[in-house]
Amino acid sequence: MTITEQQVKDALRELIDPNTGKDYITGKEARNIKVDGNNVTLDVLLGYPAKTQIEPMRAAVEAKLKALPGAGTVSANVTMKIVSHAVQRGVKLVPGVKNIIAVASGKGGVGKSTTAVNLALALAAEGASVGILDADIYGPSQPTMLGIKGKPESKDGKRIEPMVGHGIQAMSIGFMIDVETPMVWRGPMVTQALEQLLNETNWRDVDYLVVDLPPGTGDIQLTLAQRVPVTGAVIVTTPQDIALMDARKGLKMFEKVNIPILGVVENMSLHICSKCGHEEDIFGSGGGDRMAKDYGIDLLGSLPLDIKIREQADSGRPTVVADPDGRAAEIYRQIARRVAVKIAEKQQDHSAAFPKIVVQNT
Repeated sequence: MTITEQQVKDALRELIDPNTGKDYITGKEARNIKVDGNNVTLDVLLGYPAKTQIEPMRAAVEAKLKALPGAGTVSANVTMKIVSHAVQRGVKLVPGVKNIIAVASGKGGVGKSTTAVNLALALAAEGASVGILDADIYGPSQPTMLGIKGKPESKDGKRIEPMVGHGIQAMSIGFMIDVETPMVWRGPMVTQALEQLLNETNWRDVDYLVVDLPPGTGDIQLTLAQRVPVTGAVIVTTPQDIALMDARKGLKMFEKVNIPILGVVENMSLHICSKCGHEEDIFGSGGGDRMAKDYGIDLLGSLPLDIKIREQADSGRPTVVADPDGRAAEIYRQIARRVAVKIAEKQQDHSAAFPKIVVQNT
C-alpha cells in the first residue's frame, strides 16, 4: 500500500504545534512534503525561535507519520526563520534590527527590568539573535543585571558598538556615566538620548531588540510610539490592584498610538517560603489574568516571588543563565516563545527587500 501526499497532510492536520496551538498544515509550517514510495521527507519551518523544542517537535512529527499504514522511513527537518514584521505607519525600521519588543509597566517596582533581561536571554536561549536597549535613562539597570563593565567603543567615530553580556548585545546610558552620577536632564534631552542610543548603535543582525522602558507613560514612551518602529509591547504587572490600575493605563497608551499589545506578564504572583514551602498570595491573585481577559489579550506567564530571581539579577547572572534548568527559567522561555509566536502571526514587513531609489542630476 503506497502512502499519498494527502495522507501525510491529513496526518499533520491532526498534530498541533505546542507553541502556536495550530496544526502544521493550517499554520503553514509543513513545507516540501515529498513521498517516494512509502518513504516521506518534509521540512517544518518555524517563524519563531524554539531551539529547546525542535527535537521533541521533530520526534512528534516523525512518530505521527510513521504510524501511517505501510510507512517506510520518515525524515522531518525542523528549522527556524525569523523575519521583520509590521510596525507603526511612517516609522522606518532600525538598521540591523528585525523586530522591537517594548517591555513596559504602569508603575515602578513590579520587576519590569528583571523581566526584560530574562525575556531577552530566553529568546537567545531559544536560538534568536537578541539585543537589549536600556531606555530607562534616569535609572539604568541593565549593565548591572547583565554583569557588563566598561564603556562602548566606536570604530568610525560615528556609531557605537554594542556591549555584549551572556551572548546578547546591549546598550545603555549606564555604560557611559559613573554609576553614582544622577541624570539631571529635562524631557527633550532624555528623548534625544534614547534616539541616539537606538539609532547610533551598530546593532548586528538582531532578530529581537528588547527595549526596557522606564515606568509610566511619559516622554520616553511617547517618543517610542512616534519615532521608534515597535513590533509589539509586553506589559509587566503584579497582581496587586494598584499595580494593575497603572498597568491598564500603560496598556491604553499603547492602544492609542497603535502599538499592538503582545500580552501581560504577571510578576510576583505567588510567594513560596524558602524554608517551609508555604504558598501565599502576598500581592493578591489572578489580577493579570483578569486584566488580560478584560482587554482580550494573552496572559503570557506568571512568575513567583522568588528571592533567587532577585539575587541572580543583582549578581549579573539573571535566572535564565544562572539556573537554566530551573522552573523560573522554563517560565521565562515559555513567555519568550509566546511573545515570538505573537510576533510571527503579525503581518510581515518587506520594506528592507525593496531597492532604494536615488534621484540625482547627471
